[in-house]
Amino acid sequence: MNTTHPIRRRAAIALLAASALTITGCSTGTSTNAVPESPPASLEHYELAGLDAPQIIDKLDTMPVVDRPEDLIASVQPTELVLTSGDGSSETVPVPEGEFYLSVAPYYTSTHPCLFHSLTTCLGEMANEQVHVTVTDTATGDTLIEEPRTTYDNGFLGLWLPRDISAILTINHEGRSATAPISTGEQDLTCLTTMQLA
Repeated sequence: MNTTHPIRRRAAIALLAASALTITGCSTGTSTNAVPESPPASLEHYELAGLDAPQIIDKLDTMPVVDRPEDLIASVQPTELVLTSGDGSSETVPVPEGEFYLSVAPYYTSTHPCLFHSLTTCLGEMANEQVHVTVTDTATGDTLIEEPRTTYDNGFLGLWLPRDISAILTINHEGRSATAPISTGEQDLTCLTTMQLA
């Protein structure tokens, strides 16, 4: 006879589900992967060995979805990139000081919760669509970005921004737009999936 208390059993199931989401989808919290004493040998297999964080981020985020490695999780944190390979080993690569990478997935009807962008598993609704992006620094009024961009095959846009600023992000697509406040501090999200075009 199973004597597990129903509330405890439900809590355990919820914890397992949340863990699965963090591993297989967009990250909803800080990475808790243990870092082994030896670096992961498999990074060479992914052709990432020796690359810095911006190079790895650019390579993985712009890669066609069908070509993305299924056994690599690459989580963009505010100050570092956490790479976890198929054998369970992990390595962190620092994001350059003064820089911040924000991934944005504009959408019309379908989105998902996300705090830290997963370069290999996050998928947005609008793949390979041309949009117009404007980022304005709220403290200075300076326009940091104002240009057309094409969303990646995963439905995201990647924006390199100065660290420790607050700004307003506006995305326009075919007569519709979305605007959101953003910030780039050490406690801020790197994955923005709440910009619904209207």
